[in-house]
Amino acid sequence: MTRIRTTHVGSLIRPQALVELMRAREHGEEISESRHAEVLTAAVADVVDKQIELGLDVVSDGEFGKSDSWSRYIRERLGGFSTVDASTEVTARSPVVGGTDKQLFAEFYEEYESTQGFVAAGGEWKATAAIHYTGQEAVGRDIANLTAALHDGAEGFLPVVAPASAVPSPTHDYYATDEELLFAVADALNEEYRAVVDAGLWVQIDDARFAIAYDTFHGDLAKYRPWAELRTATLVRALDGIPPERSRYHVCWGSWNAPHVGDVPLREIVDLILTVPVSTYSLEQANPRHEHEWRVWEDVELPDDKMLMPGLISHATNVVEHPELVAQRIVRLAELVGPERFLSSTHCGFAQGPLLRPVHPSVQWAKLEALVEGARLASERL
Repeated sequence: MTRIRTTHVGSLIRPQALVELMRAREHGEEISESRHAEVLTAAVADVVDKQIELGLDVVSDGEFGKSDSWSRYIRERLGGFSTVDASTEVTARSPVVGGTDKQLFAEFYEEYESTQGFVAAGGEWKATAAIHYTGQEAVGRDIANLTAALHDGAEGFLPVVAPASAVPSPTHDYYATDEELLFAVADALNEEYRAVVDAGLWVQIDDARFAIAYDTFHGDLAKYRPWAELRTATLVRALDGIPPERSRYHVCWGSWNAPHVGDVPLREIVDLILTVPVSTYSLEQANPRHEHEWRVWEDVELPDDKMLMPGLISHATNVVEHPELVAQRIVRLAELVGPERFLSSTHCGFAQGPLLRPVHPSVQWAKLEALVEGARLASERL
């Protein structure tokens, strides 16, 4: 029997002790770094234990070591950027870029965005000098916490940000063009990617901005494609020398529970996704806007040396999927790409920032349990 293995996209809901420390830091308050290190190490050990006990095969540190969000954490790890017109006032930050969705559902977003837990001080993040990587200590801490917590043969992965998502709106006065800036960012990020794989972990490249930018172009594919092609090229550069067999690429349509009518169809970007030199592709394949796109794999061939890591569990609703439904989703996709090239996963992370919690923690674990049970049922049927 081919056993369907399981994982998830990376971020998990932080325990309250860590949330309190991160909330203080996000609001500009001084915290004890030794206390933070103590709480963080214990939290990672506990969350890894829970994932392994549940039966997940490839586990993460929950992204507990990241500040601000899944992508903006990198601002603390890249040199060469300055915050121009900085403000010390911390206010709610919009997690959703303007585009078709916001125009069609303006009243909804007016209510929604202030509830999402993203905060930031004002100012423009701008490249004012040569970009270089400065996050060696931070990524080293994350690697050490995760590797120390692994046991019973479980594999570990760390999510990191893609160039397109690290610098979604390039502004600079040091580089001559956006392209030069993006490739400089790619070269800097390569150091973080290397650190992860050199430690024996999987590196997962997170790139929600790649797909959601389509909405900011209001569905104009002629304008979006050149933008996306350049970002794909920068990611290829960032992955230079990174073993494909230890890397995976996560593309989603944003983590917010909103209409998503402006999303780019998978068929319009799947060719670019498959040029990224990783072994495993993580895509949303079971939410109300994209579940029908499982049929893309009827006529798009997954290369022989690649794996599909479809999202089968939603991170954005407190409804717990039935294991039978998860098994059905697995079987129909695995029969197309081959069960030996299949890794069951979630759509996105369960907490894209330390202060964000789309579902209750108990629901998060119930959903992951449903994923594991669904994979067991599908394994029997395949």
